[in-house]
Amino acid sequence: MMVINITTLKNKALELGCEVKENVSMKDYTTFKTGGNCKLLISPNSIGALGEIVKECNKSDTPYTVLGNGSNVLVSDDGLNGIVIYIAEGLSEIKLLNDTTIYCEAGVKLGTICNFALENSLSGLEFAFGIPGSVGGAVFMNAGAYGGEMKNIVTKVYHIDNNGNKGYFTDKQLGFDYRTSAYEKNGYIITGAEFSLEKGNHTEIKEKMTDLLGRRKDKQPLDYPSAGSTFKRPETGFAGAFIEQCGLKGKQIGGAMVSEKHAGFIINYNNATSSDILKLIDYVTETVKKEKGVTLTPEVRFLR
Repeated sequence: MMVINITTLKNKALELGCEVKENVSMKDYTTFKTGGNCKLLISPNSIGALGEIVKECNKSDTPYTVLGNGSNVLVSDDGLNGIVIYIAEGLSEIKLLNDTTIYCEAGVKLGTICNFALENSLSGLEFAFGIPGSVGGAVFMNAGAYGGEMKNIVTKVYHIDNNGNKGYFTDKQLGFDYRTSAYEKNGYIITGAEFSLEKGNHTEIKEKMTDLLGRRKDKQPLDYPSAGSTFKRPETGFAGAFIEQCGLKGKQIGGAMVSEKHAGFIINYNNATSSDILKLIDYVTETVKKEKGVTLTPEVRFLR
């Protein structure tokens, strides 16, 4: 692994008023509850501080990984090369810009913005209620469920570019497509987004949120650590159905298991390592390809 100047980065972060932790286990920062350590974890207390941290990393050629709720990632058992910029605590502002537009910083959890929309009788975010992620991560991958997607409601996204400077994208610049966006390609750090919603009935919005959350609890293995759906939807059919048809429900490698409740989820069943999970992802991918002729693509991002 690259040797990084922990002291310089730590001092810069502290000077900016950011929270700093050393030798942090990624098990505590990912929903899979696996992964090795990072040498330095910085929680920026503002977008300006985030930009300064990026500039400092660039000066020393220090790689950095940006984490929100850690809900769609698998961190190597060997840990991460570089530092972690953790935005789930510091970038948490949420406010109304007008009667139907919410501005939200990237570290806010999806459940929080869904409840904020409910409080203001705004409809359009119901589909996201129960998705275990942050706003930044959801925009980054164009998260979606039950017929809704971020691309349908996000109109403007703010970011820090690779040089540490502030900017934003709108419309076609956002590059939204199935489970991807321009940010997956350009490496910019999402700092916030504007959501264009519609005025609705408070009771009806709440009923829909409750209904969708109930469906998730009934169909998904929420009692175990996971990264949500493990695979993207293939061009035809559904990943979970193909996996189940191959008889892989309950398949285990080490402490990782294909959920018996929903085959589209690989779960940390019994103190799994990231290696266990990765091996099981590979096994499932190879089996479905061999038996069904379908190539599954992981939705999970692998970090090392």
